[in-house]
Amino acid sequence: MTRVKNSPVKRARHKKVLARTSGFRMTKNRLWKVAHEAYLHALDYSFQGRKDRKSDFRALWILRLNAALRAIDPALTYSRFIPLLKTKQITLNRKVLADIATSDPETFAKIVEKVR
Repeated sequence: MTRVKNSPVKRARHKKVLARTSGFRMTKNRLWKVAHEAYLHALDYSFQGRKDRKSDFRALWILRLNAALRAIDPALTYSRFIPLLKTKQITLNRKVLADIATSDPETFAKIVEKVR
């Protein structure tokens, strides 16, 4: 059987991983084994981060809505406002409501009056 050496392919693979870990700390951007392990973990973290971002934004929208509602009426909270929206059949999601509350408070106040 003939001997196959994969030096060019191996070097290219190593260079690709080392280029992607160029900003990492300590030996994670220089040594192949450590860099490869750090690269695999970074891929896992980035995947999970894309999932976490969705819940982070939802929490931010809820926070902004609650603050805007409290500014209009201290007795009205987010947890009371959302069921009222559903009973009045107003189908605005939290993202749109939070955007209206921050950019156009007058319109948001009108929405709150309509819900009550």
